[in-house]
Amino acid sequence: MKKIIYTAVIAITISVGFSQCKDKDGDFNIFSIEDDKQMGAQVDAEIEADRTTYPILDSSAYPVAYQHLRRITNTILNSGKVNYRNEFVWQIHLIKGDSTLNAFCTPGGYIYVYTGLVKFLESEDELAGVMGHEIAHADKRHSTDAMTRQYGIQTLLNIIFGQDKGAVARLAVQLKELQYGRRAETEADEYSVIYLYPTEYDARGASRFFEKLIANGQAGGTPTFLSSHPDPGDRIANIQAKWQELGGKVGNRNIGSYNNFKASLP
Repeated sequence: MKKIIYTAVIAITISVGFSQCKDKDGDFNIFSIEDDKQMGAQVDAEIEADRTTYPILDSSAYPVAYQHLRRITNTILNSGKVNYRNEFVWQIHLIKGDSTLNAFCTPGGYIYVYTGLVKFLESEDELAGVMGHEIAHADKRHSTDAMTRQYGIQTLLNIIFGQDKGAVARLAVQLKELQYGRRAETEADEYSVIYLYPTEYDARGASRFFEKLIANGQAGGTPTFLSSHPDPGDRIANIQAKWQELGGKVGNRNIGSYNNFKASLP
């Protein structure tokens, strides 16, 4: 009889746990928002401690560059479309790497942009489009969604019953190596458009990034998020389709202010 009662209690606990593991989109995720923030903070600390691999530019040494970057970030965050606008930290970092065409965002909202990407692009809407894509990965919780699928019920049980206190911290180590699937990349592209559409920017900014890559034969180094994901041509078409679906409003490209941004970089 005790065994039956104990089993029932476990079943109820798991059921409650599952019901509390839905994010704002209703997707199942075993990790809490606090877990996302904790993992992001740990990855941020590891990156800060490894200035050889990640030569982060000091904001006090490059205040103008960071002002531009924060203004672009805040414009996206204030679009009214970012679910976790107030929950995540949304800290921005600029990494010196002129041969690297990349940006990434950890769970919890730690954003990193390489100088190579900034210098490769031609207008503010293009960078805003790429940043919107990366912000979407954090805001749609793609990293912890992927971990939920990868680790499944066992990790869920460990977290619910507190059997593995260091699980979240250890999983954070794997975030830097995590690659998103096609579904996550497509969703991030779409939300880049959704985030930018209410702003001053032309919401097709990310598509211009892919157009430039194609025109240059992806010269200067292929971004890591293109290594195994939808073809750039398909992504351009999907972005354009989402923009048309929202009404096809033509926004600003802000080329002049972007040139000032680039001129402030080392």
